[in-house]
Amino acid sequence: MKKISLLLIALTLSVVACKKEKKETKTTETEMKKEVVMTPKKVKVALSAKSDSNVSGNIVFTEEAGTVSMTAIISGLEPGEHAIHIHASSDCTAPDGSSAGGHWNPTNAPHGKWGAATGYHKGDIGNFTADENGNGTITFSTDEWCIGCGDETKDILGKGVIVHAGTDDFTSQPSGAAGARVSCAGIIE
Repeated sequence: MKKISLLLIALTLSVVACKKEKKETKTTETEMKKEVVMTPKKVKVALSAKSDSNVSGNIVFTEEAGTVSMTAIISGLEPGEHAIHIHASSDCTAPDGSSAGGHWNPTNAPHGKWGAATGYHKGDIGNFTADENGNGTITFSTDEWCIGCGDETKDILGKGVIVHAGTDDFTSQPSGAAGARVSCAGIIE
């Protein structure tokens, strides 16, 4: 009987020791963090000559962190200042670019210089200068545009870019008296 009692005592002590050991065991949880890498949206379009000009070039639109940046590299221009605007349609089939419609103006604002308190179209980008060789570059960034977001007041997809022969005076309605449309590109994916 003594042997059974000693065996029971030993068994009880080992069970208690195991329970104590389990209580002292710490649980470590590993937190997994998922890093999301956002690839910028990008659309590249080619300008084609209009109105019997030789104006061509490329425009890249990139959207990142809620801002759309535009870089246009244009050649075949007369030296001097030229206007560039976003127009209502991506249709560049007309020989004079008129198929692109008027300036993109989803908020029905008056024509003006971008950011002016008196108002401006969402397509009123502004002027840039072509050098003595007829080459010009313009960069522009805004959080008032998006690429393919579906918001009719911000989405530039389905619109057109027009380069004009002259400068935008920022006051004449509805288009700034910028002259002939010498190049056109549709903003399409």
